[in-house]
Amino acid sequence: MKRPRARSGEHHTMTSIGFIGLGIMGAPMAANLADAGYDVIGYNRSPDKIDALVKHGGRAATSVAEATKGADIVITMLPDSPDVTEVVTGADGVLANAHPGQLLIDMSTIRPEVSRAVAAAGAEAGLRVLDAPVSGGEAGAIEGTLSIMVGGKPADFETAGPVLEVLGSTIVHVGPSGAGQTVKAANQLIVAGNLQLLAEAIVFLEASGVDLDASVRVLGGGLAGSTVLDRKAANMVNRDFTPGFRLALHHKDMGLVTAAAREAGVVIPLGATVAQLIGALVARGDGHLDHAGLYKLTSELSHRLPDADLR
Repeated sequence: MKRPRARSGEHHTMTSIGFIGLGIMGAPMAANLADAGYDVIGYNRSPDKIDALVKHGGRAATSVAEATKGADIVITMLPDSPDVTEVVTGADGVLANAHPGQLLIDMSTIRPEVSRAVAAAGAEAGLRVLDAPVSGGEAGAIEGTLSIMVGGKPADFETAGPVLEVLGSTIVHVGPSGAGQTVKAANQLIVAGNLQLLAEAIVFLEASGVDLDASVRVLGGGLAGSTVLDRKAANMVNRDFTPGFRLALHHKDMGLVTAAAREAGVVIPLGATVAQLIGALVARGDGHLDHAGLYKLTSELSHRLPDADLR
């Protein structure tokens, strides 16, 4: 799908969007939609997160019901499968307050079978449902350059197109309900492997005493180059793990990957190893750090730097 991106300030008189979940990713996504001229009404369990959306011209909702009623489209951006199930199918959730024909776009990263169950429940209530998880981290959410992998009916995907174009630069329909989540699981597998190998490379370069900045620059220009290197090498070199995507969330995602791989009957030996390393960091209390924090554990295993030096 290739459509012109909505211009900043463009007025969308017919489209109102209820946006539920204004965290690290959801807040800038909702703000971008408001900046593009959509009527966005946002809800978050922590009310202070709604203030930023209001500053962008959005409106504040005090409940899921308020964000849902009257909206043409409802977008959910929530941490995990139970959150999506509760918000969508709960007693006063989206389905209880939706109207027939409403489009629900779940942009969370959850289990594929949960996405299929949500789509089935939505269809029973007369809703159109897409699963549309994203990749690109906080930077991609802010810049509106996310990669969006969408599962659901092609016609519903076409309807959602103009909205998704505001949020991402690569938007692909990958199959029926749940397919978006399957592709996102593969994405998280690749990202985790890249992060761990980048951490190992930087620890190796530091131990070898070469010019680290020059080394990272030349690696980025060759076959080793990647978006992970471009966006996360500096975090590792500077030991700055301010969360753009928390280790706790990637830990959750790796659980989705390993379960889905087992169900598909395939082995992911490297992915399983990285999943264990991420799990170790979360278990010891580092889940709040950015997933570039894999550098911490790699450094410590190499006895390079004490934990106190790795903030």
